[in-house]
Amino acid sequence: MEVAAGAGLLVCERLHARHDPRWLLLLPPPLCLACVIETLGDGGASLVRKKHVLSCFRDVLAWHAVPVIQLLAQEERVCVHFIGTLFGMLHTAEDSSALDLPTEVLVRLVAELKLEQYVHCVLDESQKELSKAATMRGSLPMFNLLGKLADAIPGLADILVLEHGNLMEHLLAGLMYPNEGVKAAVCYLYGKLYSSPTSSERLSVHFTERLCDLFLATLGNAQTKELQVNCMGLLKELLNSDHFVSVIMSNSRRGADSENTELLEGENPLPLMLKKLLLSRDEMLQVASVQCMTAALVHSPMKYAPAFIHADIPEFLFECLICTNEILLWSVYCCLLLLTEERLFFSKCHTVYGIESVVRSLKGILQLNNVELHKQGLLLFTEILKRQPVEIKLFTNLAMCKDAIGVLVEAVKCPVLEVAVEAVKAVAAILRKDHLSCPPVQYVELQKLIETMLKRCADLSLPPINRRPAKHSERISSPALMEVFISTLSTLFTVVPSMQEKFSRKLASSSFIRLALELKAKFCTGQSNPALNQACSSFLYSMCLSLHSAAEKMEDSSQQEQEMSELLQRSLPQLNCSVPESLTLLSETPDPFCLDEALRSHQYCLLLLLCCAYALEDRFVPEAELFSAIRNFLLSVQDQGDCPPPYVFRAVLYLLAVCQDKGEALDSSPLCAIRRVLENTSDLSLVYIHHPLLLKFFLRYSELMGRFGRRILQLWFSREDYSQIETEDAVSGLSSGLPDYPNSFTTLLHILKGNSSAVLILLDLVCLSTTEVAHKVLMTLSIFLKRNEDVVVCDLIRSQFLQILQQLLVDSSSITLRASKNLPLVLRLLFLVQLRNEAERELDSTDFKLLHHVSNLCGKCRPGDAELLQPSLNFLYWSLHQTTTCSQQRVVAVLLSSVPLLELLQKVLELTWMWPCRSGPALSSSEEALLCSAWLLTASLLAHQHCYNSEVHQTISLDVEKVLNAVIFRRKKPALLLVSILQFLRAILRQNFSSSLLVLVVQPTAQSRMEPSLSEDDASLYPLATWQVLSLVVSLQNLLVQKDLLLSQTVVTCLEVLMEYLHRRNQGVALHVVSQPWNRFLLFTLLDGGENSFLRPEILRLMTLFVRYRSSDIISQSEISQILQEAAKAKLAELPGATSYALRLFLLQLQSGSCEMEPAQEGTIQTLLESLPARTRTHLSPQDMVYPFAGHPSLG
Repeated sequence: MEVAAGAGLLVCERLHARHDPRWLLLLPPPLCLACVIETLGDGGASLVRKKHVLSCFRDVLAWHAVPVIQLLAQEERVCVHFIGTLFGMLHTAEDSSALDLPTEVLVRLVAELKLEQYVHCVLDESQKELSKAATMRGSLPMFNLLGKLADAIPGLADILVLEHGNLMEHLLAGLMYPNEGVKAAVCYLYGKLYSSPTSSERLSVHFTERLCDLFLATLGNAQTKELQVNCMGLLKELLNSDHFVSVIMSNSRRGADSENTELLEGENPLPLMLKKLLLSRDEMLQVASVQCMTAALVHSPMKYAPAFIHADIPEFLFECLICTNEILLWSVYCCLLLLTEERLFFSKCHTVYGIESVVRSLKGILQLNNVELHKQGLLLFTEILKRQPVEIKLFTNLAMCKDAIGVLVEAVKCPVLEVAVEAVKAVAAILRKDHLSCPPVQYVELQKLIETMLKRCADLSLPPINRRPAKHSERISSPALMEVFISTLSTLFTVVPSMQEKFSRKLASSSFIRLALELKAKFCTGQSNPALNQACSSFLYSMCLSLHSAAEKMEDSSQQEQEMSELLQRSLPQLNCSVPESLTLLSETPDPFCLDEALRSHQYCLLLLLCCAYALEDRFVPEAELFSAIRNFLLSVQDQGDCPPPYVFRAVLYLLAVCQDKGEALDSSPLCAIRRVLENTSDLSLVYIHHPLLLKFFLRYSELMGRFGRRILQLWFSREDYSQIETEDAVSGLSSGLPDYPNSFTTLLHILKGNSSAVLILLDLVCLSTTEVAHKVLMTLSIFLKRNEDVVVCDLIRSQFLQILQQLLVDSSSITLRASKNLPLVLRLLFLVQLRNEAERELDSTDFKLLHHVSNLCGKCRPGDAELLQPSLNFLYWSLHQTTTCSQQRVVAVLLSSVPLLELLQKVLELTWMWPCRSGPALSSSEEALLCSAWLLTASLLAHQHCYNSEVHQTISLDVEKVLNAVIFRRKKPALLLVSILQFLRAILRQNFSSSLLVLVVQPTAQSRMEPSLSEDDASLYPLATWQVLSLVVSLQNLLVQKDLLLSQTVVTCLEVLMEYLHRRNQGVALHVVSQPWNRFLLFTLLDGGENSFLRPEILRLMTLFVRYRSSDIISQSEISQILQEAAKAKLAELPGATSYALRLFLLQLQSGSCEMEPAQEGTIQTLLESLPARTRTHLSPQDMVYPFAGHPSLG
């Protein structure tokens, strides 16, 4: 078979020459029917070739059925041969894919031929194949073929039953064969047979005597979804017949009035089978199960319901009400409604079990736009309320009773009349005494329910309010003069088109809208002064259209402006009402039986004019009165089912927003109207006005915020200019004052402070919006958290960061991550949230997932990615410290398992030796902060790995000499960086330079090369040399002189650890260091001579160090006495925590006998110790924890 490129040419050059030309169809592609049939019957042709030919023929038959069928129909012999050839392919096919294609072609061919002889030909051939099949598995192609033929050919089922009755024996054998594929095909074919009324009647005895038990067994044991679905399809067809239902449920019928559960369940397996499918997580099978129950019950609920009730089916139906699948909900409602006709449904307390599910389900579906579902759910609720026995309390607690009443209140308010009617019926049913008798009676809820019902009834029958004619003012003016004046103003719109917008804004802000309306109301009622009326109308038309066009550049703006133009031209000449009358006009409801739309058009026109006036601060209608009038307008729109155009509803929303503070909060009815109109709006941008009050309005009401808050905030951020905010935020980082943000941004921050749900929506926007919008959102949240430290949002939004990080990390490669503008903001925001957790807390699964993602992110970064790494390392550092011991051990394990993170830390630490470089630029503030974070995290990991003996997967290598030189030759390093390096140095000194995590590289010095063997002192201090120790001590002393609080405390702590190390290794060197005369000079340099100068934590800890190592040359009795005197005079309870802690250490060191004390001094020491407040350290000390963030350190 030759196939031309792209054409699928169905002409075989080898065979075609001997074929009659009449078999050639010049189609696109050309087709020789003889070539196709001969190729398919060719025993030498490969299976692949045959499949390709058959596939091409199928496509031609699909697109060109008429000419192909006409050609085939000319020769019955050829048709029969072709059908036989296709049967041969079915017989020799080895897999399902090879079976599907000939089956499909055969079915389509027979269906298109539409001749009875070919149908019988196929059926006869199928009968032969079934009879000679060696195994039942070999019959599967025939069963599939017959099922698809029954689908495609009407009446085939009757032919099969009438003329091929012995087929039933093959089908019964197929159901007994242990292969679910065969059983599924048999059930499908049976379903088609029983779908025909004629066939169903003829097969009645067959089902009763032979098929029923076998089918139920097949259904009960079905494992594959294909068999389950086909069984349910057959069952559904059977349940359409009252006779078959009687046969299937016969055992249940005999026990219909019995209370014996075991008897009913044991005798009839169908309820248990359907319950098994109901328990599956497959909603399609659940729907089928419920629909089959309903199909059985509908024949006679009294006869068949007991069997289902005794099988506890109602409980599982009630459980299904938690779903959101509307088809399943509808099916369950229908089934439960039938079960309510049986007394056992109530006497066995199924309604008590399920009433909470019903109420919760009703509450959920009332938010959906499915009227029929609303009606069915309320009907079920009504029947339960009506039929519930008096002696069995339906509502067992007050909360459930309140919820039920609350649902009915919302249902009564429904704008759809049919739903409201069903709700009123349910209200009548719930007002039964026994439903409301659980004390205390809920009078408040009942009053609200009855008031709502009465108001709804009144609204439905409220006649339209007639407008009163406007009264003429007593003031005398000249209409002719005003006509000339207004006409002159109107001319300016066309004379200078470029100034149209500016001109319109000036006139509107100068109350000219009010003037034109007052002139029309005073002089133009009825048919008076038509020229003035036309002039004022033209003036308002031009100004209103100009302002709206300039304010909103809408999609499809030309169509919107055209519609608005037609509305204004049509309605303005007739709009001649005063201010009080305009409010009345807005509150009117059009007559539902009147076809005149003038009233609604007048209302739309008035709203557009008011929007223009209010936008330019001409508030000639009082806000409170206007707010009330628009509320009435919304109720009218809701009752009539109207949907104002987007440009009108934009005006409605704007006016509500700017008048909200002067009016009462909207109740559910107008909010429902707003929501309905917005849901019918194709794009919310069509009704959006960029104004802070509109944003505040949407975020004020949960009904609007939950449904539309995300889109409104998205529009807000997309149109808000953040250039000034970014500038102000950058400036504020360099100064202590608060930045001067724009009013709109300040308003947004104020809204967020009182609305935690809005904060969650912002976090959603980070995931779902464009990069630009997400960047603005992150900036907003960052500034919000910085300025509102008292707002508790950490637990609320912490879990949202997991979703954000997951999306950013999954959707991005390493390169795009490093180029991301938003990821640094996300990380800084995450750290800001984390800073709120001051107290230690147990980390949960969300914390560890965040920890995992952040550590993985670090591993994908390069050392130069400071904007990403700095907040990430801060987050890891805080996670390591501000938690309980149990969680801390897990955090250490997580971080040490991240090989890329540890490799990155080493690379970042090595940047310290490269700065400052004389030839290169100085490090930026973010790079300095990154070095601080890296050193602190490494020091912390070093200490905690040693503490918990955690497993190490990757070591960090550092040169000891370079670490020491970073402190000794500090070259104007920032204080915070020195603090961070000293924290690391303290950690390795405590571990005697021995750690599983750290590999210390000791480079040979010039002196060691000259003297190969170490001196005794150097050997004892290894890996330090004596000169390095002395240089380090001098450097630390010099740092103390700088009198930086954080640096001083860290240096003293490092000196303490260094002296401990020296004392362990070489007490001679330790004594030499502590006895240097320079130490006394250092001490007096630190003292500034002020009051209580000794009572500073760094001074006290330094003196404690000298006392501990008995350095009497440095600290004498006079200094000790002076400290004791100052301490005795001080108010110890008011001392800072660090000072109190340092003083306690000093006193305890004196008391330990490190130096001789006089008896009086010993008494003073004891008194001071007793007077010091008990040490309660809920936080780590400043020496143990430093929080670097964006280059600005703060102490915990």
